[in-house]
Amino acid sequence: MAMNAAAVDRTLAALAEPNRRRAVELLARGPRPAGELARELGISAPMMSRHLKALRESGLVEESHPAFDARVRIYALRPEPMVHLLRWLEESEQLWTEQLAAFKAHVERGV
Repeated sequence: MAMNAAAVDRTLAALAEPNRRRAVELLARGPRPAGELARELGISAPMMSRHLKALRESGLVEESHPAFDARVRIYALRPEPMVHLLRWLEESEQLWTEQLAAFKAHVERGV
């Protein structure tokens, strides 16, 4: 679980920035080149490059190069970080459900 906690921390840190979240939303529709992401987000290419670096380092995205042009970088989402995040959210929801049920039982006994 410690490894999953670190993965969740990296994912949440990367998604804390609004442009990165928007890039992830765009990539959820399919792989895209960096230039297209920058245009759609309305940010400069160097800024997009910094955001993509952070997303790569967090493990959220991966890059590939099409066979026709090694200079072009295509970015795509990796599912693993979101799986860890979803598991963490499910565990948190379960904990809160149990806590609220215990609180409700406590209140009902005290009345």
